[in-house]
Amino acid sequence: MSQDIHSEKILILDFGSQYTQLIARRVREAHVYCELHPFDMDLDAIRAFEPKGIILSGGPKSVYEEGAPEVEEALFELGVPVLGICYGMQIMARHFGGQVVPAGKREYGHATLHPCGSPGPLFDEFFVEGKSPVWMSHGDHVEEVPAGFEVVAYSENAPVCAIQNVERNLYGVQFHPEVNHTPRGEQLIDTFVRRICGCSGQWTPGHIIEDAVARIREQVGGQRVILGLSGGVDSSVAAALIQRAIGKQLVCVFVDNGLLRLDEGDQVMRTFAQNMGVNVIRVNAEDRFMAALEGIADPERKRKIIGNLFVEIFEEESAKIEDAVWLAQGTIYPDVIESAGAKTGKAHNIKSHHNVGGLPEHMKLNLLEPLRELFKDEVRAIGEELGLPHPMVYRHPFPGPGLGVRILGEVKKEYADILRRADAIYIEELYRTGHYDKISQAFAVFLPVRSVGVMGDGRTYEYVIALRAVETKDFMTAGWYPLPYADMAHISGRIINEVKGVNRVVYDISSKPPATIEWE
Repeated sequence: MSQDIHSEKILILDFGSQYTQLIARRVREAHVYCELHPFDMDLDAIRAFEPKGIILSGGPKSVYEEGAPEVEEALFELGVPVLGICYGMQIMARHFGGQVVPAGKREYGHATLHPCGSPGPLFDEFFVEGKSPVWMSHGDHVEEVPAGFEVVAYSENAPVCAIQNVERNLYGVQFHPEVNHTPRGEQLIDTFVRRICGCSGQWTPGHIIEDAVARIREQVGGQRVILGLSGGVDSSVAAALIQRAIGKQLVCVFVDNGLLRLDEGDQVMRTFAQNMGVNVIRVNAEDRFMAALEGIADPERKRKIIGNLFVEIFEEESAKIEDAVWLAQGTIYPDVIESAGAKTGKAHNIKSHHNVGGLPEHMKLNLLEPLRELFKDEVRAIGEELGLPHPMVYRHPFPGPGLGVRILGEVKKEYADILRRADAIYIEELYRTGHYDKISQAFAVFLPVRSVGVMGDGRTYEYVIALRAVETKDFMTAGWYPLPYADMAHISGRIINEVKGVNRVVYDISSKPPATIEWE
């Protein structure tokens, strides 16, 4: 490796904001490595981390509330730049003798910031023509600014929206620069980590690959690695990365459960086995999965059956690879954060994941997780850099149980065949019309109900397909995508004409909440 891409680090202390992961993603977009840790991270651990700068996130509490999260008193004496966001700014102001009070008028949503006083290095280019649109989400505000700090910006409802102590490199903002609703927020975070913290920007796809390849080779040596390849983004990029590092020492097991998208099994084999030379063992297990799912309608039971059978088959195949020492998984950074939060009780599980469960602990293999520091967008970036096809890297999320949770009720081969053909037409048309990349997730759902129809001169009594398309930034909330009527009509016509067994197509216009994105 030519350089240590972890040598420049930003520490983000999490006070429970729903936006904290967005802060980390914005820092990474500035090509700087960062990590998320709980607000009460031990001061010695912070010193050992050696951050170039610290960001204090927002949070749902009030700073004057009993039991409200606090930071170590000496945090502000470490001599590194600190940026406080929302609750983080209020913590900083209170620490230095300022006063935080309930706002006379709470601010949630869009607001316009106006500069006052000297903008300083962080806000130097933040305002355009004397203002900047931002996103607010707070019920308290700083009423009295501490000694040594100056007010940099105000809004109509809040006289103190940004503060700074340039001499000590301490900055606070009441708004949320990490969200897309603050148009120049990304630039503000970039300015903080690059200009104020002095980071040069070593966290790039090329450097990440170089670093990962070196680490994999150091960890694995000449030993064999097995990986459960699903065809999804994470396992695909993990396979490509490990293949680059150790070549034929990698063996992938691809379990075709009969619940994949149209021709997906063949596509996976083409991409990895034929084009990249990866050693892939394909297991055609459709009959086993269909037999196990017979008569099962409950969504949770279906998930568990599919997950457990996948593990069983993976274990059977792994046992045949006698010299395997390592088990590779496509774990990514949000998985690590959520897992840590679940263990400490400091994170709320906002959404239920649809992925197949983890592999059992009794498999006596060392764990290799080359993507565990990366967010999904970073995984995609290095996937393209590694030469994976763009449609594979940027395809919409697909649940671990596959079509098993997109067929409502009992799963049958007949239903799966109908659904995969309808879904393929839908996705093909979204690509053709240019909608696919504007949509966060789109898919078809099989409804096990029949409706009366007319085809030619005859009466039909056939199944219904529902189409779903949503727009979202974080998958915690989502709005339905306004597909033009003409495109809906064309897609519906193609599905009804080309997929035998379907005579009706409906479009789902439910948002999350109250609905979920997946139907099961």
